[in-house]
Amino acid sequence: MSDYFTYLSNITLPMLNGMVITLSVFAVTIVLSIPLGFAFTMMVRSKYKPISSFANAYIYVMRGTPLLLQLMFVYFGLPLIPFVGQFLIFSRFTAACVAFGMNYAAYFAEIFRGGLLAIDKGQYEAAKVLGLTKFETMTRVVIPQMIRVCLPAISNETITLVKDTALVSVIAVAEILHYAKTAVNRDGDTFAFLVAAALYLLINFVITMVFKKLETKYEF
Repeated sequence: MSDYFTYLSNITLPMLNGMVITLSVFAVTIVLSIPLGFAFTMMVRSKYKPISSFANAYIYVMRGTPLLLQLMFVYFGLPLIPFVGQFLIFSRFTAACVAFGMNYAAYFAEIFRGGLLAIDKGQYEAAKVLGLTKFETMTRVVIPQMIRVCLPAISNETITLVKDTALVSVIAVAEILHYAKTAVNRDGDTFAFLVAAALYLLINFVITMVFKKLETKYEF
């Protein structure tokens, strides 16, 4: 029995270190992608054709190509661009955060766009009658309602993000799955994969509970 707990400790402790990296990639991606996604939503709605066309093209490309490909392009491809490549050399962790932030910004942009489309035009007219400025209308009327509509989709995308962080192992970022594969290759025992699955489930359980609280708060 003691040997079992020793083995469990030996494979779990490195994965807990990897869990820190997983959560770091997750946190940085959320901080980058949500405001960037909302900015792209506003750009898509812009009356200026070049701005809206650029935003639509960006969203199409980022959603239409694999995240794994984007991750490898940011880390391996950007440094090879003539003239500017030398300024685009990132560490593995930074490259992962950049690729994830850019990718998830496109998905959040579509979620926010759907949330804005769900708001009745009468809300804008009522705000105008009350004398609210466009900024006040967005911050006090539109965005709170948009958040309520978007929360289930944001929750789903956030859970997907946690699982997608396993992709960073392709550029040798040592997250949970990296340590699990190392243990399996070393010991010839797939039990480490079960431990990794438990850690991902734990993270997603916490995230699910947080979003349930938020959804309850925004119910009306």
